[in-house]
Amino acid sequence: MPRSLTGDLLRLSLAAALGAALLGSFATLRIWQVGQSDERDHAVDAVVVLGAAQYDGRPSPIFRARLDHAVELVLNGVAPLLVVTGGRQSAAEPAEADVARVYAIDRGVPAEAILAEREGHDTLSSLRAVARLLREHGLERALFVSDRPHLLRIRLIALDLGIGAYTSATRSSPLEHDLPSRLGATLHELGALGAYLLLGR
Repeated sequence: MPRSLTGDLLRLSLAAALGAALLGSFATLRIWQVGQSDERDHAVDAVVVLGAAQYDGRPSPIFRARLDHAVELVLNGVAPLLVVTGGRQSAAEPAEADVARVYAIDRGVPAEAILAEREGHDTLSSLRAVARLLREHGLERALFVSDRPHLLRIRLIALDLGIGAYTSATRSSPLEHDLPSRLGATLHELGALGAYLLLGR
């Protein structure tokens, strides 16, 4: 007896759903694994901190946590340079990178040890600009600082851009103590990873 088209479509749909669930589970596991890692022991040329929101020249709590961790790494001699990132959200606002630069200087990082990327408005554009900046200064390896859920995507993009990429998660982010926000960030990263891997953006 020939199989029905409806049955074939149902089986195909179930297989696709199972495949998507397995892929999502694997990606979530990798997000968690990379987020747990702290690769500060690798020799790197710079610490790169990913930008986040700023309000009237002050970093948001998430941005401040990233900056505190990056500043600590530089002051402890993990790398000689700090790269701050992030452009303007509007013409009336300072660039996130400039807010980060002032914050880092106020906490003891020498001004001459800071490079700024002021073009990026999202992770991909920031990392593309960081890759150009590193090449211009003859730098090859970087330790990237952000929140745990963000680090897998950062590493994948940085490696694709030819950067020797390592990661170190901030442990003081507000996400660490807010499970719904951390789950939301993880779901966001799953979607962003899919967009990058499938569409390159």
